[in-house]
Amino acid sequence: MLGLDRNHVLARLEEKNASSLTGFILLAFSDRPQLELVLFVVLLIFYIFTFFLGNGTIILLSVLDPRLHTPMYFFLSNLSFIMDLCLTTCTVPQTLANFKGKDKIITYGGCVTQLFISLGLGGTECVLLSVMAYDRYAAVCRPLHYMVIMHPQLCLQLTVTAWFTGLGSSVVQTALTMTLPLCGKNQVDHFFCEVPVMLKLACTDTSIHETEMFTVSVFFLVVPLSFILISYGHITSAVLKMKSAQGRRKAFGTCGSHLMVVIIFFGTLISMYLQPPSSYLKDMNKSIALFYTLVTPLLNPLIYSLRNKDVKGALRRLKKLKLADKKMRYSKSVFIGSQNSRSSGE
Repeated sequence: MLGLDRNHVLARLEEKNASSLTGFILLAFSDRPQLELVLFVVLLIFYIFTFFLGNGTIILLSVLDPRLHTPMYFFLSNLSFIMDLCLTTCTVPQTLANFKGKDKIITYGGCVTQLFISLGLGGTECVLLSVMAYDRYAAVCRPLHYMVIMHPQLCLQLTVTAWFTGLGSSVVQTALTMTLPLCGKNQVDHFFCEVPVMLKLACTDTSIHETEMFTVSVFFLVVPLSFILISYGHITSAVLKMKSAQGRRKAFGTCGSHLMVVIIFFGTLISMYLQPPSSYLKDMNKSIALFYTLVTPLLNPLIYSLRNKDVKGALRRLKKLKLADKKMRYSKSVFIGSQNSRSSGE
């Protein structure tokens, strides 16, 4: 029965796209419609929490609270904006529309946009996480010179470099992928456009493109991860030499959260990109993609900063400011009301 439903959906959608390849059919989990309903609810809840609560809060606090105007929170706000807001917004709304509606079509331009943004932001985050590892290295291993090393100009330069590197690489990869001859193939067995899945649609030899994808993956995954592990090797050595047990706990707590984010993020991407497309298991591929586009962005603020005492303090100060503002407005309205009553009495 499910097979007939899937064939009916494919036949109906192929009729709409038979004239020209103006879009793609995102199959997602169309062979299991009951799963799509459950995923729709889960994705919607995760997206709301990711966008409005966790990452939106970090960005807001980093801007409003002067005590969080530090290199670490500058990089954190960029991380929240890159991966946790932009990437989820690029993929999740389209996925929700496809899960809910009968038409599971994405336009050609929409597919190019998804591919460009996901590649660009993924590469940017890889570089940014290595920059954050260097920031933690400077904070732990060179504490007396930390503010001299991580001065605002350097922080801005490192962030711009991360953005430029990720987006520049994405332009090349997107162009190479989307210029492949597809010979009328437009059924993407995924819930968004991604390089390994798009390569499987090509009706020509893709070995050169696979080699290019592997090389880029090594540059953005293996090199930054190696740099991060080396940085944390130095950090661990420095922490173990600390005489204060409280200092060791604080350093391990701060750096441990960063390392956890790194393991989750790089682990999912390595399992996705550092293997040939021919060996992909489609269900595994979709599960991994769901994890790093939705679950990881939700976990990042919880692991990284919402449990941090600096962020908790900033939240308390923001609440106090709001209460003080309400009291001031109330007092002002009472004063104006009393003045108006006196004027009317006279």
